[in-house]
Amino acid sequence: MTGRTPQKDGAKRSVRGDLVKVLLHRRTDRGMTLEPHASRCVRRGEVHELVTTDQRDTLLGSRIDRVGFLGFAELANAGVIDRGDDFWVDGLRIGTVVGFDACHFPNHYNILIGTRRLVTGADLELCPELPVAFTRAGTAEP
Repeated sequence: MTGRTPQKDGAKRSVRGDLVKVLLHRRTDRGMTLEPHASRCVRRGEVHELVTTDQRDTLLGSRIDRVGFLGFAELANAGVIDRGDDFWVDGLRIGTVVGFDACHFPNHYNILIGTRRLVTGADLELCPELPVAFTRAGTAEP
């Protein structure tokens, strides 16, 4: 040991997948709750819901009411999605993971993505089969 404070996280691989369903709606009264966990392990083949929020109060445990629904994505590889990861669709950075809502778990997680403005799948003109990725913050586009 060199006396330095050990880093909490090391390198990790990106989690990739494809959109399987596009969602078009938004809500201002959804009542999602950010899980008290800053990361979630995910498995290849799982399907999770992608949800944007422009709320700024995103501490773990916060209630999230303002949401835009992007859609569902099937994951192509297992990995770890962390709070703070960048989220990409078709090479375009959409926002940053702010946390997870487990109201539908074990069926799926709602993965909440912080954005400057509330956006839906319609706003971004999404379509099934577009590639998605979760990468460590600041990593070049996937």
